[in-house]
Amino acid sequence: MAASNKRERQLARERYVRQQARRAEARKRRRQRTQVLAAVAAVVAVIAGVAVISLLVNNDDDTLDAPAAAPESTASVESTPAAPVVDGCTASSATGRLNAPQFDEEPALTVDKASYTATLDTNCGPIELTLDGAKAPHTVNSFAFLAEEKFFDGTPCHRLTTSGLYVLQCGDPTGTGTGGPGYQFEDENLPEEGAANYPAGTVAMANSGAGTNGSQFFLVYEDTQLPPNYSIFGKITKGLDILKKVAAAGVADGGGDGAPSQPVTLDTVTVAKARG
Repeated sequence: MAASNKRERQLARERYVRQQARRAEARKRRRQRTQVLAAVAAVVAVIAGVAVISLLVNNDDDTLDAPAAAPESTASVESTPAAPVVDGCTASSATGRLNAPQFDEEPALTVDKASYTATLDTNCGPIELTLDGAKAPHTVNSFAFLAEEKFFDGTPCHRLTTSGLYVLQCGDPTGTGTGGPGYQFEDENLPEEGAANYPAGTVAMANSGAGTNGSQFFLVYEDTQLPPNYSIFGKITKGLDILKKVAAAGVADGGGDGAPSQPVTLDTVTVAKARG
C-alpha cells in the first residue's frame, strides 16, 4: 500500500511538472510571437562615407493562437482624451480595446480580381485607399472581412517612424503592437529589392516573417526602402497630406519610432468594390 501511495504521489508530481512546463512554453511562445517588421532604411550617402540606418517597424500579434471564443478581457482601455496637436485633428482617447473578436482561420476568399476602395475615417480626416484585389486577393479579402466585422473601428494607429523609415502603422485593436485577428495568411505582391521599393502612398502588411500576416498594416508617407518582405495591397489616393502633418508633429517621446505625438484613431473603416 505504501509503495502504491508513493507511486501515485510521484505520478502526480510528474503531471504537475509537465503541466507547468506546458504553461511556461505557451508563455514563451506568446512573448516570442511579437510581429516585428524589421526595416533597414536606404543607404544614406554622406561626404565622409555611407551610413546605414536600421529600424524595427512592426510588432504584431501575441494573440495569434488564441481561440476565437476566449479573448483575455471584455474591457476597453480608456484614457483621458488627448488634445490635438495638428490642425484638422480632433481629440482622441482611443488607446485600444481588449475585447476585439478573434477568428480561428483566414476567412474564405470572396473578393474577385478587381479593385476595391477603402475609407479610413480618422479623427484627423478621411484617408482613402485603392486596394488591389488582382495582385493581393488574400490580403484584400482579409482586410475587407475585418472591416466588415468592425475589427478596426475605434482603434489607434500605434506606431509612427520618422527617421530613415517613414510609416504610420495601424490595425492592432489593442493599441500595443501585439494584437491581431487570431489567424495568419501568406505573403502576396512582394516588391523587388531596391531603393524606394515602398514608395510614398504604399499600403502594406506588417509581419514577423514569411506567412505571418494578420491585421496590422502600414501607410507609407515618404519613399522608404525595406527588405522586400511585406505584402503591398493598396495605394493611398487621398489623405497623404494628413499623414505628412501627423509625421511632422513627430513621435510622442521625441524619438524616431513610437506612438505619434498626434494620436490617430481609426473611427471607422469601410471597403467597397470600385465602380467601373
